Amino acid sequence: MDNGKQRNGAWVDLDRGTVSREIFVNEDIFRSELERIFARTWLFVGHESQVPEPGDFFLSRMGDESVIVTRDPQREIHVLLNTCRHRGMKVCRYDQGNTSVFTCPYHGWSYSTDGGLVTRPGDLYGVPQYRAGYREELDKSEWGLIHVARMEVYKGTIWAAWDEAAPSFSEYLGGMRLYLDALLDARDGSEGGSEVLGGMVKWRMPCNWKFAAENFAWDTYHSPTTHKSAEIAGLGPGGEGQERHGSVHRNQAKRFTRGLLAFPALGHATITGPPEVGAEALFPEFPNDPLVAEYFEDVEAKRRERLKGKLTVTPGNGNVFPNTAFHPWFPRTMVVWHPVGPAQTEAWRWYLVDRDAPWEVKDLLRHYYMRFSGPAGMVESDDMDNWVYATEASRGTIARRHPYHYGMGLGFARPVDNLPDAVAVKASFSEEGARAFYGRWAELMNDKP
Repeated sequence: MDNGKQRNGAWVDLDRGTVSREIFVNEDIFRSELERIFARTWLFVGHESQVPEPGDFFLSRMGDESVIVTRDPQREIHVLLNTCRHRGMKVCRYDQGNTSVFTCPYHGWSYSTDGGLVTRPGDLYGVPQYRAGYREELDKSEWGLIHVARMEVYKGTIWAAWDEAAPSFSEYLGGMRLYLDALLDARDGSEGGSEVLGGMVKWRMPCNWKFAAENFAWDTYHSPTTHKSAEIAGLGPGGEGQERHGSVHRNQAKRFTRGLLAFPALGHATITGPPEVGAEALFPEFPNDPLVAEYFEDVEAKRRERLKGKLTVTPGNGNVFPNTAFHPWFPRTMVVWHPVGPAQTEAWRWYLVDRDAPWEVKDLLRHYYMRFSGPAGMVESDDMDNWVYATEASRGTIARRHPYHYGMGLGFARPVDNLPDAVAVKASFSEEGARAFYGRWAELMNDKP
């Protein structure tokens, strides 16, 4: 585990503000991440709107593991490791569907999704040649599918952990909950009410997963350079002439410049500032769509009234450690950067809308989401170029001797009075969020400076 260590013995040096390139390209470090980070932390696996009915299921991932997310007849959600207990074949190879039994296509062992038929969903239900081959001596109760150790449904989102000793999800999330709420609560300020629009967009990138995760944790710095062409194109949610996130002329003086915020002990970070009374969420204009414009004017008014006098946050990008990033406003999306290899990441992106929004609103947002994000989006394609070439250019013998600089804003973070576990930097640009991310990474990897 000391391969590629810096001269001071650490991959991450928070005092100097440096991070070794080795952690982005080293196969041994990558394998350790799967064990020390992804097997121990809470991971986002999907949204309950993807399994609306009993027997519904979809496949998700946790680290490098395939998992089945399913709803039983009692309407409880379960997350199961997608591998047969007999010879390891995937018992489910469909992305989504509805079934009462998962049957392994290798030797036919079957696992129920109905806890009424067995002790609990995922238990072994049927075994071919149970009498002739096993003499009825196989204890089926010991050979069911593996359940995650912890599972939580939070405002429609489904999270899971393999580690029984993991903290509660509430403890794990900490004050980051307020920023996640900006994504999951309805646009009129009422709690919850989101649903997934369509399915998931999936693609692979030849880059390290940490580049993508940290990008959402702090990086407003790259936008003027990387996304200049997207801003010039002016194709925000309301159409031509808007900035990519939907800002329009009336909002130019109110850009999200309230600072940046991080949770050093937890590893989470966001590109917006501390909670405050009357924190605004600025809606774009929709001059070409009167019905859509009327809808957002209505929800904006309701939001202001409902949240008047309450402590709220201005929506902004964030990353829940380790690999769940989100953009809570326009576009309204979550993305998980699944680790495949030190130079290979599989991205899964979900798009959210209010469940009770009119079809016309959902359809307009659908078109906006497609042109903004994903492998063909005008913004995400820019980001992928950065992550891919940074990974490629860091694999060389000489390049790996020289660390990255993460010192922007070092020493300027201050505690947040109304959010005890957070620190904030009152600036538009700072790498404080990235330092929180890599500090937590180093702690879990037993590489704490």
